[in-house]
Amino acid sequence: MDQEREKFLNLREKPARVTADEAAWILRCAMHDIPILVSNGLLKPLGHPADNATKFFAYDTLQELKHDIKWLARVTDAVSEHWKFKNARKSESTGQFSSPGESDHSGKSAMQRA
Repeated sequence: MDQEREKFLNLREKPARVTADEAAWILRCAMHDIPILVSNGLLKPLGHPADNATKFFAYDTLQELKHDIKWLARVTDAVSEHWKFKNARKSESTGQFSSPGESDHSGKSAMQRA
């Protein structure tokens, strides 16, 4: 995949629309981050694709966004919050509570119970 990414990034003329994988390469983020950005409204696919359809993104828009520091900060926060929430749910389901800020099954954190 690295050779494919390098070949794409070195194209003289980039395509007008790119796939989610290519968008991740352009934005220098993980491929699994693209659906997170779409669901948080930070990245908009072209047209009105069905939920299970291939999503395409405008290359020029991605180029503009990757230079927008405020947008990049929002992206970083959205991805961070997504994984924080997902990891908290995973910890709840396995019964592991290592952090004082985590909640038990009653919905109260250790600090709230104290």
